Amino acid sequence: MAEKRMLIVDAEVARKIDENRGDMSCSEFINFLIDSQLKGETGDQNYVAKEEFQQFAQGMKELLRNFLEFFLSYGLELGKQPQDKTFDELSRKLQALGSSGNKGKKME
Repeated sequence: MAEKRMLIVDAEVARKIDENRGDMSCSEFINFLIDSQLKGETGDQNYVAKEEFQQFAQGMKELLRNFLEFFLSYGLELGKQPQDKTFDELSRKLQALGSSGNKGKKME
């Protein structure tokens, strides 16, 4: 059994711990925070930053848009008449991806 010690913290710190620890005990949560902070200093990250995730999501939307453009243009070049519902649905998705891809970009 591990040796236990008492840690005195301000009431505000104890409140923050209780609000954020979820199902973890106070000791587990503090240990988690310390480990996370120490790993962060060594550069070992197990998460991505918000900006990195947004760039990834934008890249995936661009890839999907390019795929849909290729798929539609390839089918049209072969002379196949697309089914109306499928073609309309893909066209709407392509337009939605195109318009969402312009959000956050500066207008030049």
